[in-house]
Amino acid sequence: MYRKLFVPVDGSPLSERAMTDSIALARQLGAAVLGFVVEPEAPLPTVGTQLSQYQRDTNEHITRTDTHAHEVLSRFEAKAAEAGVAFSGLHVRTDVVDRAIADHAAAQECDMIVMVTHGRGTFGELLFGSHTKNVMTRSKLPLLILH
Repeated sequence: MYRKLFVPVDGSPLSERAMTDSIALARQLGAAVLGFVVEPEAPLPTVGTQLSQYQRDTNEHITRTDTHAHEVLSRFEAKAAEAGVAFSGLHVRTDVVDRAIADHAAAQECDMIVMVTHGRGTFGELLFGSHTKNVMTRSKLPLLILH
């Protein structure tokens, strides 16, 4: 029933749990894992920024975020290989994280999204928002939430 699990990760200690638990689940189900990293868009220039400086800053941002995404996905891939689970990785650049998760999970024909949540409670959600809650409202796929 579940052949491909979509697992958004960001390299944080909490996302390490998403890696470990999703690999264990995939192994039990005989499923593959698709690791997904969202990196932010380059910041807009401030008033007075020279075009050449903005281009350098943007290129540095792209290099830095691409390197980060590749490191996270490589670590995820190594863990999956060690467990004998098929793995593929994908990273995108956007500032709309929850939409990217929901849209790419559907586009990649995944059967389930596996996410971790900080579990900050109502006040924390008010301050920081909740990607997990927003994905739940945007996606038609089953969502397994790890806390």
